[in-house]
Formats: sequence, structure tokens, C-alpha cells
Amino acid sequence: MPSNKKKLAKHSVNCPNCGKGPVIEDYIRGEFFCENCGYVVKESVVDTRPEWRAFTKEQSEEKARAGMPSSLAIHDKGLATKIGAGKKDVFGGKLKPQERARVQRMRTWDRRTQMQFSSQRNLFRAFNELDKLIDKLKVGSNVVERSAYIYRKALKKDLIRGRTISSMMAASLYAACRDTDTPRTLKDVAKASGVKMKDVARSYRILLKELNLKMPVVNPVKYVSKIASKAGIPEKTRRKALKILKKAKRAGISVGKDPIGLAGSALYVACILDGIKVTQKNIADAAGVTEVTVRNRYKNLKKIANLKIAN
Repeated sequence: MPSNKKKLAKHSVNCPNCGKGPVIEDYIRGEFFCENCGYVVKESVVDTRPEWRAFTKEQSEEKARAGMPSSLAIHDKGLATKIGAGKKDVFGGKLKPQERARVQRMRTWDRRTQMQFSSQRNLFRAFNELDKLIDKLKVGSNVVERSAYIYRKALKKDLIRGRTISSMMAASLYAACRDTDTPRTLKDVAKASGVKMKDVARSYRILLKELNLKMPVVNPVKYVSKIASKAGIPEKTRRKALKILKKAKRAGISVGKDPIGLAGSALYVACILDGIKVTQKNIADAAGVTEVTVRNRYKNLKKIANLKIAN
């Protein structure tokens, strides 16, 4: 009997047949019926209760179920519907072969109408390319939404015509990384997309010019952790490199310099101060720059750090 009480719920509603009540909801059968006369008020009711259990407010909020959020990184923004491939109708009965063939034709035409225009097909291919780049570069959702927004603006202004989707999508992603201050270089994006860096750079310049994008100046501090992780430099030395970069910014040395090369040189100076044996070649390989760049920035930074050592 206790198990039956969990499957039934009373509602303070009068029965339309006898005028009495209460009306009981049967969760198993999906019916509303009157406890007094047995009249079925409503049938085939969908159970909207959650199928999980929650014992605290935090658990209830974590397990709350909602629909898929709309996103600019989906060609239809996640608002389109699809006809399912089920073999049964809404009542659980099997569909006849003729009905199944008709549903299949409906499904095919529904899929075709969603890709009716060339712009829709372009977005579908572009965002498939974006998904691959996201997996390789490991960027956040804000970068993804921003890159999709930039690409949609470029498509609207007809900038994609005559250019490859891969290069324009890679350029949009790099522009989003720059705009959100995410430490991803042009070389990283080009390598992940499989497009030549020269083509990605050309597409990026077109986006800046035609869409009138204003990009913030890259902060070399963002690249310190990335370079230090590749070179195996400890956390104490990283913090010292950050202090050196802050001093360089106050002294005006970092103006007009490559942020990645500046970050690598600051790490090199910090390693010397901490007595860590590392070569300029190791730092240059981790930063993706040449040894000449590290050496030139080192000459300026060692004065900031009061480093007195023979070359």
C-alpha cells in the first residue's frame, strides 16, 4: 500500500461528473479520475515530474533539466527541430511499412529544407570546422561564441566569397582569441586548422579592415605560464618573470615588442636569477620564437632586473 501512495496524488479539484472529489492523478496510467464516482477526467497525461531524486536545494538545481541553449556556433542557432527516426507512434504502436516510408520522406525533406540556402550550408561547414579547432586549441565558450559572431558578420558582408571557409574560420577564431585576451598565437591557430599561416594572416587582416574590428594590445603576461609549462620551469621562477614584465611595462621597454618573445626573455632572466640552468634555445623552442629574439629582449630586461652577469 505505501508504494501505491507514491504513484497517486490527490488534487483539490471537484469532479465535473458528480461535483464531488477529490480528483486523483495516477502516475502509472497517466490519468486523472474521481475518487468518489471513478469518472476519468483526463487521460494520456504526460508525467512532467523529474525522474531523479534530490535531497538538498543544491542537488535540485544541479539536476534541473532544460532544453539545449541557443548558440551562435550552431548553423541554425539550436532552434530547429528534427523528425525522429522512431518505429512507433505516440501511443506505442508499431508503424505500418507505408507509414514508415512516409515518415522517412518527411524526414528527408525536413533535412533538405534546413539546408535550402547556400548561406546555411556555408555555416554548417564552417561550424563543423570550428568544432575541430575547439578540440585542438581548448578554448572557452566565450571564444567560441565570439568567433561564430565574427564569422556570421563576415558572411553577411559577403567576405567569404572567393576565400576558403577553413582560412576565414581560423581567422575568426584568432580574432576572437585576441579580442577575449586568450593566449593563442596565429601559429597555433594555423597549425590546428591545417591552413598556411600566410593565408590565415591575410584573412585576419581582411576581417580587421572590413568589419572595423579593434583589437586590444596583447599582454605578454598571458604567455608566461604557457611557455614555462613547455620548458618545465617552476612556479617560483614564473612569479619572478611576471614581476620583471611589470617593471618592463613601467619603464616602457615592452612597447612595440613581440609579447611572446618578451615573455620568453623574462623567463630566461628569471631562470638566471634563480640559478636554473636553461639555455636560450630551450626558451625559444618553448615560446616558438628564434634565439635572436630572446637574446635581443634579454639585453634590455637584464638592466630592469639588475642582472650583472658575463655574457
